[in-house]
Amino acid sequence: GAGGPAPFAAPGRAQVFATVVDTFLEKLVAAGSYQRFVNCYRCFYKLQPQLTRSIYDQFISQLQASIKEEIQEVKKEGNLEGLFSSLDKIVEEAKDREEPAWRPSGIPEEDVRSTMVPYFLKHRSYLRRVLREKEEENRKVAESVLMGRDRIAELQQLIQARQEAWQ
Repeated sequence: GAGGPAPFAAPGRAQVFATVVDTFLEKLVAAGSYQRFVNCYRCFYKLQPQLTRSIYDQFISQLQASIKEEIQEVKKEGNLEGLFSSLDKIVEEAKDREEPAWRPSGIPEEDVRSTMVPYFLKHRSYLRRVLREKEEENRKVAESVLMGRDRIAELQQLIQARQEAWQ
């Protein structure tokens, strides 16, 4: 390609979680080293060193398998793969947002105020505009009513004058 190297894509949360689990298992195995195992079972080790090593290897292998199986069960029950994917998608979509994400302060009154005040101010300006429009509409209707009353008064006078003239 003619664009240079591809940009580095950050690993997804599922990959990070898997790496954390693998690192945990490595550290667990390191903490439960063969030497520590031997120190706990010194008498048995002196009698059967190869068997002690075999037992240790089998124990560590089963421990790792058991922990991996348990973590897979937790991931499955908690739908962690789907949640990690969803969270990655949300983060990716939020990268292009210009406004900062809302974060709670821990004080409910301030959180509500910071969220609701802008909404209420916007709504108040909308209501004021609608009120001005309705007041203008009412003023025009009132003028129309007054003009209609004046016309009725004129017509009543005209009717009265013609009635008098006819009589």
